[in-house]
Amino acid sequence: MPNYSHPHICHCLTRLSTLPPNSPLTISPHRPRPKTAPDFVDAVYALAQALLALGIGSGDVIAVAALNSELYLEWFLAIAFVGGIVAPLNYRWSFEEALLAVEAVRPVMLVTDESCKLWSSKLQNYDFPFLRWHVSLESSDSELSNSKNTLTTETLRKNLVKDSSLNYSWAPDGAVLICFTSGTTGRPKGVIISHLNLIVQSLAKIAIVGYSEDDVYLHTAPLCHIGGLSSAISMLLVGACHVFMPKFEAKLALEVIQQYNVTSLITVPAMMADLSSSTRGKDNWKGVESVKKILNGGGGLSIALTKEAVKLFPRAKLLSAYGMTEACSSLTFMTLHDPTVHKTVDISKTNPAHKQQGVCVGKPAPHIEVKICSEGSSHVGKILTRGSHVMLRYWDQSPKNSSSSINQDWLDTGDIGYIDEYGNLWLIGRTKGRIKSGGENIYPEEVEAVLSQHPGVQGVVTVGIPDTRLTEMVVACIQVRRDWHWSNGSFEHSIGTQKQFISHEILQQHCRERNLARFKIPKKFMQWNKPFPLTTTGKVIREQVKQEVMSQLRSLNSNL
Repeated sequence: MPNYSHPHICHCLTRLSTLPPNSPLTISPHRPRPKTAPDFVDAVYALAQALLALGIGSGDVIAVAALNSELYLEWFLAIAFVGGIVAPLNYRWSFEEALLAVEAVRPVMLVTDESCKLWSSKLQNYDFPFLRWHVSLESSDSELSNSKNTLTTETLRKNLVKDSSLNYSWAPDGAVLICFTSGTTGRPKGVIISHLNLIVQSLAKIAIVGYSEDDVYLHTAPLCHIGGLSSAISMLLVGACHVFMPKFEAKLALEVIQQYNVTSLITVPAMMADLSSSTRGKDNWKGVESVKKILNGGGGLSIALTKEAVKLFPRAKLLSAYGMTEACSSLTFMTLHDPTVHKTVDISKTNPAHKQQGVCVGKPAPHIEVKICSEGSSHVGKILTRGSHVMLRYWDQSPKNSSSSINQDWLDTGDIGYIDEYGNLWLIGRTKGRIKSGGENIYPEEVEAVLSQHPGVQGVVTVGIPDTRLTEMVVACIQVRRDWHWSNGSFEHSIGTQKQFISHEILQQHCRERNLARFKIPKKFMQWNKPFPLTTTGKVIREQVKQEVMSQLRSLNSNL
């Protein structure tokens, strides 16, 4: 007998079905009309019934690759309802990445839309013994009349007689999601997330950010990422209204926010920078007053970008979160700005004793344990976590070999940091990205946090280059902010001129003024005139930057 006291994300459907039938639950600007909560629930039930009719059940994996839409959420919940496991694939992947993921998780069904047509059409030509159905998410039956072996959402729901006796099921171990994280290697790695993981993390966001039934939430983050999914579940649990954009575009986002009076959204620093840039130069811009809650993840907001965000959304409470896919999104939260108390936090002053060492990422959520595992008397060490938020395991691991930590209880986040006397977690860097220079450990993120505070720096990536004397030499690659100019001259050269210059000497002086240890200050600075290489989850591929820097240095030396 199923134990319905166990957590299940479809618990939310009963409550959603009771919401007022005249209030919209989902809004898509490109669709003719909103969908009410009862209609949404009926759509989920119909799709779940169709999956059961095909023989799909407990533990079956269904891969979904699509842009954000209400149909995406309906598929997610329907798969979960029948005890299946959802494997969201990133529509931005290359064919090779998609092929690796499909071969790893062996889905019985692949659901796609036009966004990944280039690689999904190639996958259809493969004779996978495990893949039984291809489904087009949004195409109509008439559009696919000549397509073989492809179903549509419309086809699956057609002519079904509603079965009110249906009830939800679980996959083994309560698994519901395989969320891919590329780490810093670029190779997709499947993380198994449970119903419990998703529910406790969603409840934490509801409590800390303050989400409610009155919210109008704009889906800015892709639903193939854990941040976008966990926030979506939060909004389903409280019964908020969902507004969908297929993918994030700053100009369109601002139009949608104003058109539908959006109250909450999540961002990453690049999104916030794009939103700010899209309003720059508009003298009549007064800010968006409907937005009350913004949760930023995927990296901290600089002081300058925080100020721009406050100007853009003057009535919004602005929070920042630190987390990872393996912890089902956010571990810690920190309020950067609260308009109700007219206060913006200066994170550089939150801990005077260590203010130049790392970046403050706030305090753990109430249900999360975080501790530091350090060597000797050092207060700095590996950041470990445990609790009901931690993943079940990686997809390619057996349960008995699923420990990714120092012992069987704690998950090693792969990050280095410390906890100050106020309980705030400070992030210094990644264990794997550590640079060894002159016998000292240097974490690139710490150096980048200091350099990014210079007003002329748009972006920065720090790498270690092999050096015969130091083992590795610290080199910083700098993207120069618009209206600033790179100079090869001295610090004095920029004094007294009307142009704003940035140079090797100026940046070294900036590091010294912010008390960055001398051995951590980059020995070389290189201007970087293009975007940094990123994985599909937005993480910098440091090895690629490193190889390009080494190539440029070799070319420079050969011309001397």
